[in-house]
Amino acid sequence: MQTTKMVRIGVVQWSVQTFENLETFLQQIKNYVEGVNNYNSDFVLFPELFNLSLLSWFKDESPQHSIIALAQLAGDIKACFQDLAVANNINIISGSMPELIDGKLLNVGYVFRRDGTHERYEKLHITPDEADIWKVNGGQQLKTFETDCGKVGVLICYDVEFPELSRILVEDGMDILFVPFLTDTEYGYARVRHCAQARAIENECYVVIGGSVGFIAGIPNLDFHYAQSAVFTPCDFQFPVNGIKAEATPNTEMILIADVDVDLLQELHNFGSVKNLKDRRRDVIDVIRR
Repeated sequence: MQTTKMVRIGVVQWSVQTFENLETFLQQIKNYVEGVNNYNSDFVLFPELFNLSLLSWFKDESPQHSIIALAQLAGDIKACFQDLAVANNINIISGSMPELIDGKLLNVGYVFRRDGTHERYEKLHITPDEADIWKVNGGQQLKTFETDCGKVGVLICYDVEFPELSRILVEDGMDILFVPFLTDTEYGYARVRHCAQARAIENECYVVIGGSVGFIAGIPNLDFHYAQSAVFTPCDFQFPVNGIKAEATPNTEMILIADVDVDLLQELHNFGSVKNLKDRRRDVIDVIRR
C-alpha cells in the first residue's frame, strides 16, 4: 500500500480502575478512542492486558478460573474495537487481552483497520507470572500488518526484549513497531523501554510503547502498574538527538500524540551516518525464521 509521509500516532496510557459492568468498560474504550481521534490520528495504541481490571468481578475464584472467565469477554471487546475503528476512521492496535484460541489460553491482540478488516498478533514469550499464575501459553504467530500508513508490527511487552523478533519484522518491511506493555515496577519498565529504544536504533524504525497506570488491591498478579508511554526514533541527524519523539508523564492517565515521518526512514536507510541494516555481516551471522 502507498505510505503517507506524516503519520499521527495516539497512545492510551490507560488508568486501571474498577468498572460496574461491561457497558461502562466498553464506554471507557470509546472515550479513549474518540479522544485520540479528536487529534485526527492515524493509529491508537492500547496497553497489554488493559482489561485485567475486570478480574475484580471474579476475585472470589481461583486465578486460573478468573482469567478464563475474563477470556470469555474477548468477543464483546473485539466487536467494540472493530466498530470504533470504522466509526472513527482510525487504525486501532488493541493492546492485548487473554483469549481462548483453539482451546489454549493466549495473550493476544488485534490490528483493527479503519476499513473494517482486522488481524491477530500473539505474545510469543510468556513471563513466569503469566505461566505460573494464569497458565497462559506462548503464541506462534509473528508477522507484519499492511495498513494505509505503511507496514507495522506488534510485539507484546516481553517480546521486545528478544531482538531477533523485530529484526524479522523489519526484514519484512516494517516501518512502525508497536509495543503494548504491562509492568508493575520501574525495573520491568526500564527493561521494556531500553529494549524498545535499542530496537528503534538497530532496525532504523519507529517504536511506540504504551502501558497502564494505577492500582487495584486484592487481585492476584494485578496490583501496581508503572508506565511512561513513549514514541522512539532512530538516532541520526533527521531525528531527535536522544531518539525520543514524545513521552507521557509517568504514572498519569493521559493520551500521547506524536507525528512521525515514514519517508525519513527510507532516507536514513540510504544516507544515514551509519547504516545498521545495510552494514550487517550476513556472511558471519543472520536471523532465520523457522
